[in-house]
Amino acid sequence: MLWQGRRESSNVDDRRGISGGGIAAGGGILGVIALVLNYLLGGSSGDTQLPIPNQNAPISAQEKAAQDSESHFVRVVLAETEDVWSQLLEKAGKSYPKPTLVLFSGMTTSGCGQASSSTGPFYCPGDQDLYIDLSFYDELRDRFGAPGDFAMAYVVAHEVGHHIQKLLGITDKVDRLRQRLSEEEFNKYSVRLELQADFFAGVWAHYEQGKGILERGDIDEALNAANSIGDDRLQKEAQGYAMPETFTHGTSAQRMYWFKKGYDTGDISQGDTFSATDL
Repeated sequence: MLWQGRRESSNVDDRRGISGGGIAAGGGILGVIALVLNYLLGGSSGDTQLPIPNQNAPISAQEKAAQDSESHFVRVVLAETEDVWSQLLEKAGKSYPKPTLVLFSGMTTSGCGQASSSTGPFYCPGDQDLYIDLSFYDELRDRFGAPGDFAMAYVVAHEVGHHIQKLLGITDKVDRLRQRLSEEEFNKYSVRLELQADFFAGVWAHYEQGKGILERGDIDEALNAANSIGDDRLQKEAQGYAMPETFTHGTSAQRMYWFKKGYDTGDISQGDTFSATDL
């Protein structure tokens, strides 16, 4: 992605170097260790906090400086999402309240409770902010085998996709189903919510391509990232087998399909994952 020299968003709260207490269990783009869907679905923090005895040490000045390139990059990506979604929602007769991107190290506090970097990047409907520990950039490359700057751009765009869902009222509608369904039944709606966020990330990439700032291989990097964090792949790597009834984010194939569909069409109306019959 040709991002150097482009506008950086000012909607960033840089908390790196500030240590927080406790840890929350939640979704994020991975959702592997999720015990509840509190982050993604806007619940209260009271039933998700798992206190731990020791806090992560604050990031050092040297570590923070080493992350400067990633920090500038995600600020540019956020600015690009602001431009695209402001225009798309304006065409639909809606405004686009811009989310704040919170950069943190180790732990921090969110409107959905205490947050830990172990959950991966996530969006909190409670305060409508995005949260990212930039160490995930290295984890995406080293642990998940998804290198490249556009792999991280996909992650940011996915979380922004959750913000779009919140603005359109989709998140709240899904959240209201939680009390009426069993966990297994509700997981199916969670999957559809996540796949739609992947679709919205693809829609954003479609318009980035139209600006001529994507490079050869960028979309492949995003698809590789989507493939690397599918529920089936992560569960097989962790325990040797997959349990579809516990999926909350979708399979690798589904995540790639919906991102690619958003990228190919650039049409928000094509992203109704809740009406799709093949999920």
